[in-house]
Amino acid sequence: MSSVSKITRLGTTDPRMSKIVIHNGVVYLSGITDTTVSDISGQTKNVLKQVDELLAQAGTSKSNLLTAQIWLKDIQNDFKDLNQVWNDWLDPENKPVRATVQSPMARPEILVEIQVTAAAATEEK
Repeated sequence: MSSVSKITRLGTTDPRMSKIVIHNGVVYLSGITDTTVSDISGQTKNVLKQVDELLAQAGTSKSNLLTAQIWLKDIQNDFKDLNQVWNDWLDPENKPVRATVQSPMARPEILVEIQVTAAAATEEK
């Protein structure tokens, strides 16, 4: 029987998923949404704030992003505003690969969902 390297799961109160999974030096975040505001710029800012907080909880940051997947409810109308908020937030020296698509959302008030993976911070020896 082969062994599996350690898997750390954080934010496990939701019965459906973990908010953070760390495995083999990679931090995976679940898809993040926000419905406390009703416009794309506000939702995107709030989602990216949550991304920062979750990455910090995992001991890493947006400077270590590897991938980003973004789902928009209305790509035709919201892509430009999403990109403006994204570009202001992103570390310009450490851009991840990214995909953005239009998708129906789980609830009508959700305009954007973002999921990222990042390299875990390494300990200096």
